[in-house]
Amino acid sequence: MNMAKRTLESFYKPISKPKKPRVEDTPQSSYSRHPSYPFPIADLPPSIANALPDLPATTPRSITNQSHLDLLYYQPFIPQSTARELFHFLRRELPFYRVQYTIRRGPNTTQINTPRFTTVFGVDDTSLFTPNNDCPLVDSKSHTPIPSTKYKYTPRPIPACLDALRQRVEAATPDGTRYNFCLVNYYATGEDSISYHSDDERFLGPNPCIASLSLGAQRDFLMKHKPAEGVDAARVPIKMSLGSGDMVVMRGETQANWLHSIPKRKGCEAHRGRINITFRRAVVPGGTDNYYNYNVGEGKVYRWSEEEGRMVEAC
Repeated sequence: MNMAKRTLESFYKPISKPKKPRVEDTPQSSYSRHPSYPFPIADLPPSIANALPDLPATTPRSITNQSHLDLLYYQPFIPQSTARELFHFLRRELPFYRVQYTIRRGPNTTQINTPRFTTVFGVDDTSLFTPNNDCPLVDSKSHTPIPSTKYKYTPRPIPACLDALRQRVEAATPDGTRYNFCLVNYYATGEDSISYHSDDERFLGPNPCIASLSLGAQRDFLMKHKPAEGVDAARVPIKMSLGSGDMVVMRGETQANWLHSIPKRKGCEAHRGRINITFRRAVVPGGTDNYYNYNVGEGKVYRWSEEEGRMVEAC
């Protein structure tokens, strides 16, 4: 019996019999609701949800031409028209925060105002969300309720609109990578930025795999090797101009040896907003506390106002 040869695109599609109905034919709730959300979060409209099974839009380019570097570059992961609609949807529907926190350097403390809007959802491997609002979190092994003192901040499940993206990113990421956290950054203009850093915290485990999806304005994504003894000082930094729908997957030894940033920019698309979504996996409670402390904190909730064309305090 002859079998049709599968294409790369069909490889990422689930094999199903019979054919699944499209989203508009399937009854769905309109919102994701949870006691930890500041307000209900809308589900994806059919125009976006129906495009997800066709992702990724392109085959990734592997970038491994420098030591300790292991990247997959999708250009794009989401087609431009869908990426544009997804950007406006997420900016309008998600809760955002402008977190303030203090850091200590020796005897001195400094207050930091996060230079972008942030939000985060998920919980580390040691806990599981349940549909029971009276007992929303249980231990992942014993399935017994976790103590109220386990986390400083209340973890929030990934809403359906972001979880659908998580599933497609997982399906496209080699080696069976699974993500339990979704971080979202909104850069209102070219003045919003993130300095050089690496996501190499112990709570991510060894050699973490992190998928970073860009939506909206094009911004430069810079990478440079960490200073190290014996490393060639002339090593070439990496610069990618990430467009709407592009995705970079950083894996292997990348986080342990490379730094990345989104610098401030003027001109071109600097007046336009950009959303960056990163999917990652935290393995211990310290990761949960860290992500909620630096991406939600105890500050005010913001929401996009179409009338004012900016983030405003949510009522």
